[in-house]
Amino acid sequence: MPPALKTRERIVLASLELFNDQGERAVTTNHIAAHLGISPGNLYYHFRNKQAIIAELFEQYERQVDAFLRLPEGRALTLADKPRYLEALLAAMWQFRFLHRDLEHLLDSDAGLAVRYRSFAQRCLHNAQAIYQGFVDAGILLMGPAQIEALALNAWIIMSSWVRFLGTAGNPAGDLSEDMLRRGIYQVLALEDGYIAPSARSAVEELHRKLFVPLVQVF
Repeated sequence: MPPALKTRERIVLASLELFNDQGERAVTTNHIAAHLGISPGNLYYHFRNKQAIIAELFEQYERQVDAFLRLPEGRALTLADKPRYLEALLAAMWQFRFLHRDLEHLLDSDAGLAVRYRSFAQRCLHNAQAIYQGFVDAGILLMGPAQIEALALNAWIIMSSWVRFLGTAGNPAGDLSEDMLRRGIYQVLALEDGYIAPSARSAVEELHRKLFVPLVQVF
């Protein structure tokens, strides 16, 4: 691997670590360079500013979500797919939690990123509807098109605002844990409760128990 590419990757990984731990607003390019033991000029050789680093990290997040938020090829959905989707979503949210912590500020600061995010959000909603339809086709959920659309939208609203809710409602310091994000995933699963087919009820309830985190552990 060429040295320049290696340095670029180190910058991206260090930025993700610092943004997640301290919050994007508290971290400057000088902080990132100092953390890596390189000069600011070396960092700017690879990224012209902090927004360019954030754009690179968002692209990684976008690719990760696109990779799992889709129907499997060549087969129908099964109950085993439900925890796979939810755990993949939890992993992506945790790995790139800084994006969820201060999303509005990030989009206000970069018009190009805001355009990309709108496209990403629309794609996620479309794919989520296809997945819910797949669970309906598999006999796991019982709902019609309007209910599928509403469920996908409500799930997106929860997932895109959950970290902000934690900060305003019970976690003003902004510290996050996997349990806090896991409760957000549980909230999405709870939206489906009235639509679960009787044959799938016991398996889904077991998934509920796995994801449930008491609010006292969240706040």
